[in-house]
Amino acid sequence: MNTQDIWTLHANDIKYFTLSKVKDTAIADDLVQETFIKVHTKLNTLKDDNKMKSWLFSIARHAVLDYFKSKKLVYETTDEDFIFEEQKLEHSEADCLRGIIKSLPKKYRDPLFLSDIKGLKQQEVAEQLHLPLPTVKSQIQRGRKLIAQGFVDCCDFVINDDGFLVGEVKDKADCKMCH
Repeated sequence: MNTQDIWTLHANDIKYFTLSKVKDTAIADDLVQETFIKVHTKLNTLKDDNKMKSWLFSIARHAVLDYFKSKKLVYETTDEDFIFEEQKLEHSEADCLRGIIKSLPKKYRDPLFLSDIKGLKQQEVAEQLHLPLPTVKSQIQRGRKLIAQGFVDCCDFVINDDGFLVGEVKDKADCKMCH
């Protein structure tokens, strides 16, 4: 599949997504263009065409985040931000993690998302959320503990003597978070 085919299939979805985030048609158009420039230059790195749509949205999310960061604006997370891959038939830790992250209180979810998923430095997260750095650090730590507890509650994982989560993911029908 080439860039033109991808544009034909997905440009409207990417435009709708970016417009829903930035609320300005001209900026959304620019972000769509940036997204497809990246797609064109990095298309050869996509190993699995079945993951095309999630890959595109990941690039678009990063373009939006970069825009907000450059303008020193606060990025509001939504459930769409926690869609990492297309639906799979197999139930995995990632499925549980999505549900656990979605269920976190916003004050923990947003800093954790920006830091651990989007890869921003904690100082950048503090600046973006207009919070003191110590507050952001404690919210991220608390969010991580809540995720660990979520796995304990969801899938009956346990925390071993070394402080690591251990266990096996249950079938989706038996999973408390994903069912």
